[in-house]
Amino acid sequence: MLEAILIPISFFLFVFAIVYLYFTTRNKERMALIEKGAEATIFFNAERSKGSSTGKMLLLNLALVLVGVGIAIFIGAILENIGVDEGVAYPGTIFFMAGIGLLSGFFLTKKMEKED
Repeated sequence: MLEAILIPISFFLFVFAIVYLYFTTRNKERMALIEKGAEATIFFNAERSKGSSTGKMLLLNLALVLVGVGIAIFIGAILENIGVDEGVAYPGTIFFMAGIGLLSGFFLTKKMEKED
């Protein structure tokens, strides 16, 4: 019973600690650069131009993986009806199609970077 409560709490504490450390470290780096005489505009221009394309690429890769997993579940159900063992059909097709999704995301990301 205690594990059922302790695991989610520790997970959220772990995620909070990572996010907290990220933002405090970023703030300290920025303050050190400002104290040395760097302008604050370098933070905003670089992050906006880099962040928007990075966000698009991340969403593209995530979408392709999820589409691949959805197609894999469908193919796994078809394979199970044909007579393939359920323990082989679903995991095998899920990993295969997720890999194809990641590979296609890699090539599309590469193409997007060339265009920029």
